[in-house]
Amino acid sequence: MKYLGSCHCGAIQFEVDAPEHIYAEECNCSICAKSGYLHLIVPLSRFKLLQGRDNISSYSFNTGVAKHTFCKTCGVKPFYTPRSNPDGMDVNVRCLDTKPGELTINAFDGVNWEENAQKLVHLSKAPD
Repeated sequence: MKYLGSCHCGAIQFEVDAPEHIYAEECNCSICAKSGYLHLIVPLSRFKLLQGRDNISSYSFNTGVAKHTFCKTCGVKPFYTPRSNPDGMDVNVRCLDTKPGELTINAFDGVNWEENAQKLVHLSKAPD
């Protein structure tokens, strides 16, 4: 299913191909907990930026692998390149304008990221 999404002001718009029933991760790490991010990690081939490339600002911390992207106008973080899946894209389910038919939210212990990151690696791999 194709989902359309955007930041709050609409300057950044994207499309993501994902199942009708979305399984999202709710992480308790410092950045995710403070921003209320709901993770949908997909292969990069299933994500398409439709508009707003020039309106994206990025932020990295710690290892610098994750590229957190934000709208320069409204400050919303609609997607980013995650450290656990640098070959994929992590979409904020809360920024989907097309709502999923069904949504299951799983708790992810990001406070203990090093011990749990391997549980996410498969999410950016396209099925055979």
